[in-house]
Amino acid sequence: MSDEAIFVGGGGEGYGLPQTLLLKYGNRHGLIAGATGTGKTVTLQVLAEGFSAAGVPVFLSDVKGDLSGLCQAGSDTHKLHEAFAKRAATIGWTIAYRAFPVTFWDLFGEKGHPIRTTVAEMGPLLLSRLLELSEPQEGVLNVAFRLADEEGLPLLDLKDLQALLTFVAENADAMSARYGLVSKESVGAIQRRLLVLENEGGAKLFGEPALDLADLMLTDANGNGRVSILASDRLMNSPRLYATFLLWLLSELFEALPEVGDPDKPKLVFFFDEAHLLFDDAPKALVAKVEQVARLIRSKGVGVYFITQNPADVPENILGQLGNRVQHALRAFTAKDQKDLRMAAQNYRQNPRFLIEDAIRDVGTGEAVTSFLELKGIPGVAERTLVRPPSSRLGPCDEGVRAQVLAGSPVAGKYDQAVDRDSAYEMLARKAKEKARAAAADEAAAQRDGGGGGLTLDLEEFNRGRRFDGGPTEARTKRTTSSRSDSITETFAKSFARQLGTKGGQAIVRGVLGTLFGRR
Repeated sequence: MSDEAIFVGGGGEGYGLPQTLLLKYGNRHGLIAGATGTGKTVTLQVLAEGFSAAGVPVFLSDVKGDLSGLCQAGSDTHKLHEAFAKRAATIGWTIAYRAFPVTFWDLFGEKGHPIRTTVAEMGPLLLSRLLELSEPQEGVLNVAFRLADEEGLPLLDLKDLQALLTFVAENADAMSARYGLVSKESVGAIQRRLLVLENEGGAKLFGEPALDLADLMLTDANGNGRVSILASDRLMNSPRLYATFLLWLLSELFEALPEVGDPDKPKLVFFFDEAHLLFDDAPKALVAKVEQVARLIRSKGVGVYFITQNPADVPENILGQLGNRVQHALRAFTAKDQKDLRMAAQNYRQNPRFLIEDAIRDVGTGEAVTSFLELKGIPGVAERTLVRPPSSRLGPCDEGVRAQVLAGSPVAGKYDQAVDRDSAYEMLARKAKEKARAAAADEAAAQRDGGGGGLTLDLEEFNRGRRFDGGPTEARTKRTTSSRSDSITETFAKSFARQLGTKGGQAIVRGVLGTLFGRR
């Protein structure tokens, strides 16, 4: 380890030169690939240690719970210490066990500080991906977001979005006239998908206080970069939620950070474990967004490292931007496996000393075929490499140590209590109450005025005229009760009104009036 490079591994007999990752090219992104059990997690841990020791903050997801050991120093009593010591001697590395500054995060708030964002910050594109919406449903979701912007309705948590969608459904005709077709069926489908997300615990992702990106870019008192570890063992039960959240975080970094060009070392390194989940069944618009972020976020000083089983899991346009590569063993049991192996070998600068395809198939656990960018950003020649042992604890940390780390965290208490401020849900609820009060007042006023229509009153007066016998005019009284005769009168009134618009109706009127006035 030095101020300019991270020592990744080396060689002995049959292996190549020592392999280092130059810090000035740490923001040129990277790939860690290999079959299950070949050592990808240890390689990730080694790189995270190297960046942290160089003063570079790191964000990574802990899919299996193994990476929490970064907060504890390794030990010579560990069952693998003897194997580690032997490897260290082989590659000329002196083991210095140490711990690294760690901040634990957990979307569910169980193994780390809660980590949240707002619905508005997530946006309709990523939410549509998260909810697996169809194109028409995505269009309706876009209408809802547009309405929220125009009407000043903050979308902070899921109940805000649910309330807004209910409002859209109740006013679907008006929304359709204003924004294009908005069907109640599409709104209902989105509401059902939100219910599924809520049942999976996804509601805890949305709300306030939202994550401050500055809290991911801290260093400790000794200048070591803090390693932010997202507990993902439970989160992996909802793989689409996991992938969407990490993509949102990457997008937020891209949008929020200023341009820095090519710094001497990255401002932040982001490890995206189980990266294939990001691209599985992803729509073209989403893949295009990932490609854009990967291409441009380098100039923000952020390095992105994808960890996956097979390089073929990553689209070629993105794979071509990953300059630092560690390829652990790939198995070739089927014809497809053999094809993937050949394609993986083609991604490396050839070494005349061995066939890369054979090396990728034959390297053992903890070994890899590596290629790191050299001066002027030229890809290095592929080398067979023994990855160095980690300095921190291999495996999960003790729960007591986790509790101490959480208590001493620089963000302790900042995110622990959720805040539910006035937003779309409360605003729409007030509007609904005001509307209900206004409707009740109108109904009460109508009842005070007699509840009848003008046509019915005129007809009663007309009927009294037909029964006129020369006596004094009877006083008019308000109807206080309904009767069968009232019902018949109202029915006749409706029939009479309909007939007024026809020639036959006009003849009837003339005949009636002629009778009243003694005309034939």
